Amino acid sequence: MSTGTLILVRHGQSLWNLENRFTGWTDVPLTEQGLAEAYKAGEKLKGFRFNRAFTSALSRAQETLRIILDVIEQADIPVERDPALNERHYGDLQGLNKAETAERLGQEVVYAWRRSFDARPPGGESLRDTVERVMPYYRMRIEPYVLAGETVLVVAHANSLRALVTVLEEIPAEDVPALNIPTGVPRRYLIEGTGKILEADYLV
Repeated sequence: MSTGTLILVRHGQSLWNLENRFTGWTDVPLTEQGLAEAYKAGEKLKGFRFNRAFTSALSRAQETLRIILDVIEQADIPVERDPALNERHYGDLQGLNKAETAERLGQEVVYAWRRSFDARPPGGESLRDTVERVMPYYRMRIEPYVLAGETVLVVAHANSLRALVTVLEEIPAEDVPALNIPTGVPRRYLIEGTGKILEADYLV
């Protein structure tokens, strides 16, 4: 039976990460630190030969992927870009400073919007909503290649990857707030053709 490899990478630090703003679908660039994180992710992936890669419609993820592929000298592989992998849409919060918003609206409310599975910010998506956007795309466009034994790279965002990891690792809703995806640190899954995860670890 074939065994595939799935590598997930969260894009490097963006300008609004640095400024502590809710970013969501706003298309902001990487910072110098973010560019460096993308380069380091590439260094950690030099031992892999990818068959294809997937990323979002947002430039911070696309630029991270471009840097990684340049570092590992695999810029010629097929790349698919799709908004299904975009960051969670933060609705009315997009552009607002996280600390100031928490002070104004309450720490517990904002924490729930940011970290819980079901809380939906005004005009935006909950993590559950994000799962319902990400997973059909993953099942249709990404998983078949992994189950066929390919090595696949996905470069996306904190919450689109949290959504994917929540389902892949069957994380209970009550444990979702503690789930964090670090920037620029590849997470590797070794997945059997049946869909069973054989190994899961960060490449540090």
